Amino acid sequence: MLENGLLYEQGYSININTPGDPLFYYFDYDERSHNINMEFQHDHDFYEIHILMDSRATHVIDGKIHALRQYDIVLLRPYLLHMTQYPEGPPHKRLIINFAMPASIPGLENAYKNMLLPFAEEIPIYRLTGEPRSAVFDPLNAIFTQSHNSSALNPVLVHTLFQQFLCALSQQQDKNSYVLEEAGSANAQKIYSITAYIHSNYSSELSLDSISRAFYISPYYLSHQFRIVTGSTLTGYIQTTRVRKAQHLLVHTRQRISGIAEQCGFTSFSQFNRIFNKLSGMSPSAFRKQQALPGGTPAQLSY
Repeated sequence: MLENGLLYEQGYSININTPGDPLFYYFDYDERSHNINMEFQHDHDFYEIHILMDSRATHVIDGKIHALRQYDIVLLRPYLLHMTQYPEGPPHKRLIINFAMPASIPGLENAYKNMLLPFAEEIPIYRLTGEPRSAVFDPLNAIFTQSHNSSALNPVLVHTLFQQFLCALSQQQDKNSYVLEEAGSANAQKIYSITAYIHSNYSSELSLDSISRAFYISPYYLSHQFRIVTGSTLTGYIQTTRVRKAQHLLVHTRQRISGIAEQCGFTSFSQFNRIFNKLSGMSPSAFRKQQALPGGTPAQLSY
């Protein structure tokens, strides 16, 4: 059934390989409702695209809250904290696309870099209408149609069509009409402005008292309201943000681990190691060895 410009079948999915493989795709056509909203922002080591197919929702990206309308396309690069919040009422249709592709393809490195530039925008949300939207959605509809055919060539065809989608999206950048809209209650906006502050200042000294002073609110009010809105304590949120930033640096840079700890706002390496273990289930060095730098080169670094 054609739904809002996109072919859609509730509960349908397309899988090619699995997370962790150099190339993988997961298309999830389904519904989500208010009663299963996420309580805390999360991230992935792969790219994610969220396309809203119903009227409204909100998306929190790196601590900032964004209002979404029907057809809006949210682009999430790896290790970007995010969560979607759906309003009360009937379940909302959406398409989630998780994917990864080799970071270095000989002869195409620069072209691939440009193809993925939309994910690096300050507000990575696209709102298109008319022909620009059709140009972007057509490859996705072709993927949906092709996936229903049994063919050994499906992985290649899906990958080819998906690259067409990414190229079309990049080519329509100047047609993007998304503008930041206020969303949520005044209290939620205040708390999410604080989470945005945390994401911008995670390398600095942050505490309940210092943030309370910066936003002219009482420590008790901040502590109480922060947990209500985000589902996390303020200290836990700061720690999670710092660890996520550290994970990104461990995978994508050759910096020394001690330097990453300092850069991410930890006061000592022992504190960094303890909190990283608690939230990641392994040490920073083990995490780095488990991952691969762009191009597939394992990180071999000393402290």
